[in-house]
Amino acid sequence: MSEAIQRESMEYDVVIVGGGPAGMSTAIKLKQLADEKGQEISICLLEKSAEVGAHILSGAVIEPTAMNELFPNWEELGAPLKQAVKRDEMHMFNEKGSIKFPGFMIPPAMHNKGNYIVSLSNVIRWLGEQAEALGIEIYPGFAGAEIVYNEDGSVKGVATPNNGVDPEGTHKPSFEPGMELHAKYTVFAEGCRGQLGKELMAKFDLNADADAQHYGIGFKELWEIKPENHEPGLVVHGSGWPLSEGMTGGSFLYHLGDNMVTMGLIIDLNYRNPNISPFDEFQRMKHHPAFAKTLEGGKRLGYGARALTKGGWNSLGKMSFPGGLLVGCDVGTMNSAKIKGTHTAMKSGMVAAEVLFEHLSAGKEGGQTLDQFDQAFRESWAGKELKKTRSFAPALHKFGAWAGGIYSYIDQILGGILPTIRDNHADHAQLKKAAECEKPVYPKPDGVLSFDKPSSVFLSNTYHEEDIFCHLTLKDKSVAIDVNYKDFDSPETRYCPAGVYEIVGEDEGKPALQINGQNCIHCKTCDIKDPTQNIVWISPEGGGGPSYSNM
Repeated sequence: MSEAIQRESMEYDVVIVGGGPAGMSTAIKLKQLADEKGQEISICLLEKSAEVGAHILSGAVIEPTAMNELFPNWEELGAPLKQAVKRDEMHMFNEKGSIKFPGFMIPPAMHNKGNYIVSLSNVIRWLGEQAEALGIEIYPGFAGAEIVYNEDGSVKGVATPNNGVDPEGTHKPSFEPGMELHAKYTVFAEGCRGQLGKELMAKFDLNADADAQHYGIGFKELWEIKPENHEPGLVVHGSGWPLSEGMTGGSFLYHLGDNMVTMGLIIDLNYRNPNISPFDEFQRMKHHPAFAKTLEGGKRLGYGARALTKGGWNSLGKMSFPGGLLVGCDVGTMNSAKIKGTHTAMKSGMVAAEVLFEHLSAGKEGGQTLDQFDQAFRESWAGKELKKTRSFAPALHKFGAWAGGIYSYIDQILGGILPTIRDNHADHAQLKKAAECEKPVYPKPDGVLSFDKPSSVFLSNTYHEEDIFCHLTLKDKSVAIDVNYKDFDSPETRYCPAGVYEIVGEDEGKPALQINGQNCIHCKTCDIKDPTQNIVWISPEGGGGPSYSNM
């Protein structure tokens, strides 16, 4: 497509793809360094959402380590880190009750003293304001849709999506080609399962020495609750029910200020039963007494879902390649033992900025492979933190919640010195045939604590332009029925948290997969969990997707 279409281009020293914690921190730190030395470095940041922060979703309890480094005076600047954590609870749930762990049995990584309960979308909006105040060019509503390469194979930059393409791929009268942004270096900070990050990993074989990456799907709701049910600063984590045998993950309930709570469920995407519906697992979880008593008489204000990159240190591939760097969840810097990735993503961006500044300020040419970034990140406090908890997720996957949790607890107490546990099995390859597995029976939503997908997606404020090319593509349309439908009973209709995928025509004996792309909340779960890897998520035109507020 790039050869047939004439596109305008702009030149920068550094182009950053993605305006989340890693991308914003890269831009801000690089500009801070340039200003301190009185040097000019041109920086452009692309953000696919219509406004900065609108696609950001996280629990979120944030560890302020990286924020303290980036903006030591963040409190004076009005950063939205208002609610300090005051108390931790951890539970192992069964269907009707739970075992509450005493404080000394809560793993060190799960202690949250000194951390803050936040809306990460609001934190990113604030970071965007700081970046613009520094003079950084930010272009919301423009995704990085295509990588542009130099003749020698190094990354030259990216192109934004073409606008005005109909569902059949034909150019409409309103067609406008995307813009190319060229740079000496391009930093990819797309978040979990980035479209361009996937391409780079394959092209440059960046994961040759890494274990298979692992993922989870995280659900979140924002509720306003009755004052008598509210305890500002309380953080509750849990494992066990509603997850059945062979599934791992955990729940959370965070009490913000102003009678607000956020709560949710994370389900690891290595589960084997294709009949599982993660959305319905989450909805029935809220009927557990531990959650129901908090939510009773409350009102649901927001809903969202997003995939998480959970492989950690063992799955961390090479982060540098000719002409660019991968940072944050695009490459997998989340610390799943802490259920936190903001501080490590920010630090990866800040280390990238330091490496880029040293290279560019010395007048060196672009297009090189900055191998020093890989070493610098791994030797930073963020890299050391990931290494110390490297066995957490694999231990849970191999031994289950109890035995794996105990192994991880002992390993953390000893400083991460136990033998490394590994899991090199790709999540999408774990599904069994549907006929071999039990079909869960989920209760109907009551409209009080539990809800259906359409009403939930409505709360995410999701919007895509009508009559545009669908950004959820199939490599081979026949596979959807010949394999997914026949062998796995179309698991995409269940693991999607937004009702995007639907089987139609069964009554006539002609089943077909219908893709309702307008519902997509950009969680990327389909791109990850599809057993045939036939579904490919690409960036839509026009800044479409969810618009999260206070999430």
